[in-house]
Amino acid sequence: MARVVRVLVVVVLLVAAVTAAGWPVYVAPQHDRPRPADAILVLGGAHDGREEFGLDLARQGYAPRVLLSDPYGPHSKLMNRLCNAQYSFEVTCFDPSPRTTRGEARYLEAQARAHGWNRVIVVTFAPHISRARYIIERCFPGELMMVENPTRHNAFYWTYMYLYQTVGYVKAVLQTGC
Repeated sequence: MARVVRVLVVVVLLVAAVTAAGWPVYVAPQHDRPRPADAILVLGGAHDGREEFGLDLARQGYAPRVLLSDPYGPHSKLMNRLCNAQYSFEVTCFDPSPRTTRGEARYLEAQARAHGWNRVIVVTFAPHISRARYIIERCFPGELMMVENPTRHNAFYWTYMYLYQTVGYVKAVLQTGC
């Protein structure tokens, strides 16, 4: 019985340590207050409202254009609706290559270089902000404002995100260049 208690204590301490270490990276990452920018880049992922959030930032006047990552293919009703709607600002939908944050960063870098952009707002969700910043900064030399799309999630989701984002960080660190 004493051995079982010791194992449980070690497990609880390990979970607490991992949670504490990941908290500032995944749960409460450094995010920025949006300021006027050359463009808004909305990263792909779950359709959790981030696309509409990015469009709302443009409606509020933060940037004259929005880049919507669209790695979903032609059957995404949401992206078809958003990409084909009329706006008072420019909206560009693009399929990143590769279909990852790295592909989105490469697309942003090419557009920024072609159009002389120096400041970009990036919209994603909290667990992805730190890793996305790390990846995009490798490609885009200008100022990034990482903005969190406000969402709520359960404990299972956060556990999954800790694992998924950690693996993604390892992959990003092992990759070189943009």
